[in-house]
Amino acid sequence: MTVMKLNRYTLLAILMTVKFLAGTQTAHASEKQTIEPPRAWTVSQPLGLRYPATVDTLFENYHRFAIPWLPSIAWATTGNYGAPGQDQIFFNRADASDFFFENAIAPWVHNTEKQQWFNTRIPMTIAGYTTGGDKYSHQDRTQLLFTANAGPRFQAGGAIDYIYSKGSYEYQADKDFTWKLFGSYTGDRYELQTHFTHYDYTNKENGGITDDRYITHPEDVQGGVTRVDNKSIPTHLTSTQNNIKRTQFYLNHRYKLGFYRYRRDSVTDTIIGKTYVPVTSFIHTIDYNNQSHKFINNSGLEDTTFWDKTYLHLGGTDETTRTWRLRNTLGVSMLEGFNRWATFGLGLYATHEVAAYTQATDSISALDTVPKGLDASPGVVPHFHREHRLWLGGQITRQHGSVIRYRATAQFGITGDVAGDIDINGEIETRVRIASDTASLRAYGYFKNLEAPYLLRHFTSNHHIWNNNFGKTRRLRIGGELKIPHTWTTVNVGYETLKNYIYFDTLATPVQHTSPMHVFSATVKQDLHWRALGWENTITYQASSDNNALPLPKLALYSNLYAKFRIARVLNVQIGIDCNYYTRYNAPGYDPAIMSFHNQNDTKCGNFLMANIYANFRLKKARFFVTYTHANGKIFGGNDYFAIPHYPLNPRRFQVGVSVNFGN
Repeated sequence: MTVMKLNRYTLLAILMTVKFLAGTQTAHASEKQTIEPPRAWTVSQPLGLRYPATVDTLFENYHRFAIPWLPSIAWATTGNYGAPGQDQIFFNRADASDFFFENAIAPWVHNTEKQQWFNTRIPMTIAGYTTGGDKYSHQDRTQLLFTANAGPRFQAGGAIDYIYSKGSYEYQADKDFTWKLFGSYTGDRYELQTHFTHYDYTNKENGGITDDRYITHPEDVQGGVTRVDNKSIPTHLTSTQNNIKRTQFYLNHRYKLGFYRYRRDSVTDTIIGKTYVPVTSFIHTIDYNNQSHKFINNSGLEDTTFWDKTYLHLGGTDETTRTWRLRNTLGVSMLEGFNRWATFGLGLYATHEVAAYTQATDSISALDTVPKGLDASPGVVPHFHREHRLWLGGQITRQHGSVIRYRATAQFGITGDVAGDIDINGEIETRVRIASDTASLRAYGYFKNLEAPYLLRHFTSNHHIWNNNFGKTRRLRIGGELKIPHTWTTVNVGYETLKNYIYFDTLATPVQHTSPMHVFSATVKQDLHWRALGWENTITYQASSDNNALPLPKLALYSNLYAKFRIARVLNVQIGIDCNYYTRYNAPGYDPAIMSFHNQNDTKCGNFLMANIYANFRLKKARFFVTYTHANGKIFGGNDYFAIPHYPLNPRRFQVGVSVNFGN
């Protein structure tokens, strides 16, 4: 066994052994007392309202955390775990980042929207490790979370998340390291939640394989030999990489005015306790982001042959795009529930933002003659630019209603390039009676009329320069979701109209589709359970009115068949097989220089099956799995397993993982 394998599997053994010893030492103590489980919450923007969240300790389907196509049932990706990708279920796509390089790695990025805060009676540590592949293609992920309370009001913690995956093909390794510190305080009058997060992401770019037949028909390119060494398949790029760094500081705090409600003894009429009832809160939120993208290609030949245009210099590329943003929000809100008439919360706020952008210097456009070998720049973009923006907004919420809950937020751009922007979104949820069961019914929607991000309007690099005068993008979405717990059924139907939709065309240049487009989406989740057997199914149908501007797979599905049981009353087991499938369509291409997916009309992808055989386990507070991913590869389900053109997905591989909760 190699040193690399020894280290990885030794770590798995250590985690399991430590957990076993910890469990035996605290077994008697846990029998004598019951400790309240930890509570978790997230915050909503812009006023920082708290919403309950779950601590991720479930063992069911734990194996999927190690699969590169984890983020979606239709995930267009360059193939490696942690690599760039795009959700092809349109209604599941996250809002585009102002720093467009991050869009492709959004599932792997830690930010405020994903941040959780905790309240634990005792310190809690969750450590996890997954690994797979051999020493040439191994995929590792290490995660560690620690949180502790200093009394019932103050909490602090930290976390790390480290992904290192060499990939199944040459020159596609990626490394993603995130660390963060977070804390919260919950008092009668004062509340606070904050986090500081830094991540550093590096991705080798191979530009895809040079000939798809190495995957689909290897005998045609190997003189009749059908077995192929994936690491020996030629790739378009060999000396290229992207690096993204981001630092975020977030702090939301509020001061609450209110009164005390006293509790009296019914016999003596003496005060035996009091509860603070907040009425109004004054809120301040500060959100600072500092981001950079660095693109390097050390091969001058590949630099000029892979890309159609070269604007700034020959002989390779080494360029950096930077941006920082400081956002301050001041708000005041009337709180829900301080008396029987206050059935909802109401808030008003103002947000000021200053943002700055630094790009590659265009020293060529000022010359009278463009140097030989370079292309003429389509426009001049400032090396440095700063923007000031101001929004005014309001929010209405009902978080604790027994029958109806809702929230709606509206904000309007006042000054800067966002003047005239409108952003309204909301949802309402209620319970309805269906036969003998109580179902939940949710309606949601938004209306947005927004200015395009600065970098989509003005950008300079060695291979891409644009200077666009885009109109505001207008989007209207309405939808509804029905959940019937008794039958394990969820139905979600939505419809969206888009005008001035912005996308990357076949030249990987952002363009605007001025005519209205329409997208319809319907998703049905139906689970079946009988004794130890379970069968989970998700199917999505979607239709785009313009497949040239917005191509989407019409049908995507996920199915998971398993048996779940217990051994010796202590070991929980889930054994099964799951698979993903979606129909063929014009999948997006990928441009490494800008880390962006773009339209292409030459190659269709889809109509292949990706199946995984797995076993998930839980023993006390440890969960672990073994899985054989893409188990059907080269056997059935299609050999054309390209999620995007020229980027094959991982072949068959064995993977294992463990996560231990040390909070006892």
